[in-house]
Amino acid sequence: MSFKLSQRSLDNLKGVKTELVDVVKRAIEITEVDFGVIEGVRTVDKQRELFEKGASQTMASKHIIGDAVDLVAYIGPKVCWELNVYDDIADAMRQAAEELDVELRWGAAWHKSLTHSGMLAGDLMNEYIDLRRAEGKRPFIDGPHFELV
Repeated sequence: MSFKLSQRSLDNLKGVKTELVDVVKRAIEITEVDFGVIEGVRTVDKQRELFEKGASQTMASKHIIGDAVDLVAYIGPKVCWELNVYDDIADAMRQAAEELDVELRWGAAWHKSLTHSGMLAGDLMNEYIDLRRAEGKRPFIDGPHFELV
């Protein structure tokens, strides 16, 4: 099955660094799960709003400088937020990033690069969760988020 980015997704990539745009465009060609781009570049005001609501853990978001995107999964015509679906998208993003030699981090595995981890996304996320729990900290899982390292 082959998917393509909508015009809205392409518009949401405006201002995002070229190498990340290239990864997203390659990932949509190879993914098994359809997705769109819901956010690329974000204003400082929008970041502050998300930070204050607890939807982000930093004011130094890579979205502000065009180094991050948030993707949304589609199952048929419906948006899907189930984390296991984002594992599949992350695997496509990893493969695309490896092909294009772009270092990428996934928001469900903050502890190391998605690109050169040598692990499937679900395994990488579980490793991150175990690490955070071992440190006595709560994992911050943001499955739709991908950023340049």
